Amino acid sequence: MSSPSKSLESAWAKGGPSWLDVSVEYGEDQLASIEGYENAVREQLAPKPKRLAHSLSVGLTAERLAAIYGVEPYMARVAGILHDWEKVLPARESIARASGLGIELGVELALVEPLLHGMIAARELPERFPELPDDVWQAIDRHTLGNAHMSPLDMVVFVADGIEPLRKPADAIKRQRKLVGKASLSDLYWECFSDGVSYVIETRRYLYPGTLSIYNDIVLERAQERGDK
Repeated sequence: MSSPSKSLESAWAKGGPSWLDVSVEYGEDQLASIEGYENAVREQLAPKPKRLAHSLSVGLTAERLAAIYGVEPYMARVAGILHDWEKVLPARESIARASGLGIELGVELALVEPLLHGMIAARELPERFPELPDDVWQAIDRHTLGNAHMSPLDMVVFVADGIEPLRKPADAIKRQRKLVGKASLSDLYWECFSDGVSYVIETRRYLYPGTLSIYNDIVLERAQERGDK
């Protein structure tokens, strides 16, 4: 397993949850590839060191979650590393880029600008990294908005983005971290997604209608799985 940077090692050493210590082994080729993706994102996010640290930490967190939940750790690590690639874009450029790529969300893109960077990256980065499978790009595409029908890799990256150890430990995040390895991956994703919706409402921010649709779809699907009438 490749080691995180010394700064991340220091941050992770400050009493992080025990599941962060899960060991993942890689071959030499995969280690070299991971190093290449990390170097690329270091260059891309150099103007935003905190965002860079977050991206590397999400990669490591996604790797651990993947190992725990039976998902391919390598793909989770890479998707986590690259998930915020477009976070360097100013809001106006992000909106223009999304519009140029044909991204339509049914509302003015300016209202949902914080959701766009993953969608942009998922459409632009395959040309730069053609060796990566569509599963990685789907996980990056969905890491902000989510989806009612997430793949295991989608859920791992979504959850890792929310609970990685460099995030300030709000009560909801503390609770979510404690669920790792105890709750199913789908239940863990649901906790993170629904807590995110609650946060948007509590802070009186714009709630994208598509988010509400996803929320309702998941509620109905979970009720059906339980056999509720």
